[in-house]
Amino acid sequence: MRRSSTYRYSLFFLALLVLMPPSAGYGAIYRYVDANGVVQFTDTPTSGQYKFFMKEKKEGGSKSSVSDLIKHYSSVFNLEDSLVRAVIKVESDYNPNALSNKGAQGLMQLIPETARDMKVTDPFNPEDNIRGGSRYLRLMLDQFNGSIELALAAYNAGPSAVRRHGGIPPYEETQNYVEKVKKYLRHYRQSAENYL
Repeated sequence: MRRSSTYRYSLFFLALLVLMPPSAGYGAIYRYVDANGVVQFTDTPTSGQYKFFMKEKKEGGSKSSVSDLIKHYSSVFNLEDSLVRAVIKVESDYNPNALSNKGAQGLMQLIPETARDMKVTDPFNPEDNIRGGSRYLRLMLDQFNGSIELALAAYNAGPSAVRRHGGIPPYEETQNYVEKVKKYLRHYRQSAENYL
């Protein structure tokens, strides 16, 4: 009987987590089944026994929230916000849960190694992802003397590939990527309101 009431309590707690108004960003919910079969839920796991269960969904306003994050981190990393918008558009089409077949994650499609280097703990959290992706984009611009084309090529294929080839690598995917981002960059620059 105790197990049943604890399980109901855990389900109630999960429902509360899902229905609570989320704070800035998307929160993760973790689950753990103890030795007695009791299911525990939390948004702040205290041990490695908790496993990712689901993402809280932010209701409404996600586009303006993402827009605010883009403006903020573009300013922090001295980037043109139209460039960050264009990269996000091409990388994920503004889907915070995007996952590529190569393992790139989130809005700016960070690969796990880059996410770790940029101190991104949750690549599916829009704020964490945009912060890390913007920081990485700034690093690429700095490495290639402010050249947007080379920075984009490095963002897509890696900086070593750009250095090895002395410019945009002769990879169809990378060449198409650079052209697509430049097309959206022009669009966002021309759009007074920078629609997403």
